[in-house]
Amino acid sequence: MKQLIHCAAFLFCALGRFHAQQEKISIHEDQSKYYQNKETPPVEKISVLTGLDILLRDHTELLKGKSIALVTNQTGIDHDGVPNYKRLMAMEKVNLQVIFSPEHGLFGEAAAGQKVSYNQNAFNLPEVISLYGKTRKPTPKMLHGIQLIIYDIQDIGSRFYTYITTLGLIMEAAGEQNIPVLVLDRPNPIRGDIIAGPLLDMNYKTFVGYYPIPIRYGGTIGDMAKKIIANKWISPVPYLTVIPLQGWENNLWFDETDLKWVNPSPNIPDLETALVYPGMCLIEGTNVSEGRGTPHPFKWIGAPWINGRNLSQELNKLGLPGVVFVPVSFTPVSLPGKSTRPKHEGQKCSGVEIRITNRNEYKSVITGVYMLFIIYKNYSDQMIFKEKHLNRLWGQNNLLKSIKSNINVFDFLKQFKFTQLEVEPDR
Repeated sequence: MKQLIHCAAFLFCALGRFHAQQEKISIHEDQSKYYQNKETPPVEKISVLTGLDILLRDHTELLKGKSIALVTNQTGIDHDGVPNYKRLMAMEKVNLQVIFSPEHGLFGEAAAGQKVSYNQNAFNLPEVISLYGKTRKPTPKMLHGIQLIIYDIQDIGSRFYTYITTLGLIMEAAGEQNIPVLVLDRPNPIRGDIIAGPLLDMNYKTFVGYYPIPIRYGGTIGDMAKKIIANKWISPVPYLTVIPLQGWENNLWFDETDLKWVNPSPNIPDLETALVYPGMCLIEGTNVSEGRGTPHPFKWIGAPWINGRNLSQELNKLGLPGVVFVPVSFTPVSLPGKSTRPKHEGQKCSGVEIRITNRNEYKSVITGVYMLFIIYKNYSDQMIFKEKHLNRLWGQNNLLKSIKSNINVFDFLKQFKFTQLEVEPDR
């Protein structure tokens, strides 16, 4: 009998080791396939000049003798990486009177939702005013004596990324004070020829959704400024001039140009995160961690009550184009000096890492929607929705209603005219 018990125990342990080994092999196979299929960055770069470069090369007459307000942050650099405000301050007969900074601050140092203020003497700068907090639109007093407003910020092509809202508010204030606006164009880093997601229902107009546009709206910041005027999305409208890009094509990715990448905000550390963001930002409208407080925001999705292995398997079975999901464990932590705290701070979370295998096929908004549906299907007792915030991000109230009604995901997505649906995932 003892021999039988020992034999059974041996077989049980051996079987356990076999399954563990098989799991490891499976993970290694997934990773191997991922690295085999993953596209390599382009070697040859397209030479691109931003609106700032063109302004400084060809149109300095627009600046001479003017008292200027500059709307910018750390992304407002010339082709050599020199900040726009330094270039303007070095010019004769140009008076840079005030700098306005958007969310995340002038130097991109502030976390989402964090308020900032500046002592300009410490930075040897003109007056610096944050347009994030109680005052998000310049007051007449702030614009007193201003003869030209320049907007120069790198956007990432998502409706709820707040820099385009700041653009609209700046233009409104300029229209009210009869001040011309000069927008210096910059590329859409995740391509300007792709549109995805539902149009914003203006009943849900907020700082994270200011215009009736899709989530991934296409075009450049200069195109957006022109659309704001053409569609009369603000009133009154100012006199607008856009200095266009040179060498840019709408189907280019940012890393296909010779421009320098600067993190547009603390939680967008690279181009791939910018691509994932239009879908995974929807996770903000739940109690699931969107990866803030980790090295991979928006790429790591999880919660203490999720089984990452099961979730990755279910998501991979969908066959969503251009992406694989790998189990991951992480513990969100607050960043030093940041006042905002991530979800599940200090708690071990299990979930998935989003790995893009083909960025030209990857559909960020669709992937985010599937993620919400699948997590709720498996963890409806633990998943909590922040209804108002999710509706504002999505731009309508039908996403949450559909998730809770157990509607088929693909049938839900078909109703949106501006959603990418070229490839139907296996169901």
